[in-house]
Amino acid sequence: MTYSYIGIYAAAMARAATTADAFNALAEPRRRQIVDALAGGERPVNELVRALRLAQPQVSKHLRVLRDVGVVAVREDGRRRLYRLNGRALKPIHDWVKPYERTWSERFDELDSVLHELKEKEEGDGSSDA
Repeated sequence: MTYSYIGIYAAAMARAATTADAFNALAEPRRRQIVDALAGGERPVNELVRALRLAQPQVSKHLRVLRDVGVVAVREDGRRRLYRLNGRALKPIHDWVKPYERTWSERFDELDSVLHELKEKEEGDGSSDA
């Protein structure tokens, strides 16, 4: 249990479980690595174990959390279980990040303009080493 202090009052607040939603599940770095590994398509657990250099029980534990919140889906192919991303479960994260992406793009565009102006100014000074 965590406490939130508002003025002189302390109110007890329960922490959200890591399996509550995609945001909480992906707060764990290993789970983000699994999502990154699955970005290229379906993979069995063995491949994830090799790619991430983690023990199989660890990978399985993280896959279970990701499956519980819907970030990954699993299908059986004979004796193998293949895991893949579920884009719909990632959409709330995408929607949340979208406004920041716009801001970053605008700032990079401004930086490009400044760099272009500096380059033109430098070339216009006639100060070349050639």
